[in-house]
Amino acid sequence: MTRKTANEFPPGILKLFDLFVHGDIDRRGFVEGAKTFAIGAAAATAFLEELQPRFAEAEVVKKDDPRIIGKTIEVPSPEGNGVAKGYFVQPAKPQGKLPAVLVIHENRGLNPHIEDIARRLALADFIVFAPDALAPLGGYPGDEDQARQLFQKLDQPKTRNDFIAAFGALKNSPLGNGKVGAVGFCYGGGVVNFLATKLPDLAAGVPFYGAQPPAEEVAKIKSPLLIQYAGVDDRINAGWPAYETALKAAHVDYQAFVYPGVQHGFNNDTTPRYDAAAAELAWKRTVDFFNARLRA
Repeated sequence: MTRKTANEFPPGILKLFDLFVHGDIDRRGFVEGAKTFAIGAAAATAFLEELQPRFAEAEVVKKDDPRIIGKTIEVPSPEGNGVAKGYFVQPAKPQGKLPAVLVIHENRGLNPHIEDIARRLALADFIVFAPDALAPLGGYPGDEDQARQLFQKLDQPKTRNDFIAAFGALKNSPLGNGKVGAVGFCYGGGVVNFLATKLPDLAAGVPFYGAQPPAEEVAKIKSPLLIQYAGVDDRINAGWPAYETALKAAHVDYQAFVYPGVQHGFNNDTTPRYDAAAAELAWKRTVDFFNARLRA
């Protein structure tokens, strides 16, 4: 079944979906909001279903791909929730010690798409850890709506400390070369920005359409950053001018790209908001950036 692209949805519906995805409205709010665009309840419900992710259709690297080894691991997180649990992936036949990448999910936990992202990076010759922030609440539940609801129950300070613990585990991994980068999407992009203010030894950060840190924290950033935004993303992009000003004032090593005409979530190839051209370019830039910054 061929999926619609973002351009085939009314712009107002895409804005409502962005609110829905980020927990600002529920399904009923989405349907009610659609009525303001003269769209009936049945059509609104159909739009919402069409915009939901289809993980299996978009999977790039299978879990049983013989070129990689993946497993669930736990690492101590005494300042967080006790342990940070997630998906660890490595090349099946590593040639020497490899650079590491921390992968940070959206606001639905460690779903199949983020696991696939981790495997893609392992195939690019990195060791990868993708923690699940929902682990203290039972882990990703297999349903995106339930995952969003669970996410609102997290103790965010403890969750952030879990990501810091995950970074430490990667940095000290006997498989690694001691250099660790981080990439995150939406919520995860905001976490990458946060980690950059807290971890002076973060060797490279790639936030995709993530919330910016407070301006007063930006001067603490020592990490090189590759910052990626969607052109059609008013909610997140509103914070970019102040962030850019602070980055320049602090002389942070950064590059920033805004991909015109694409939606928030454009890199997620499981939904119609995916834009192949922008995603492929952004991903190439991401891997090239990690290769340049993380390899000895």
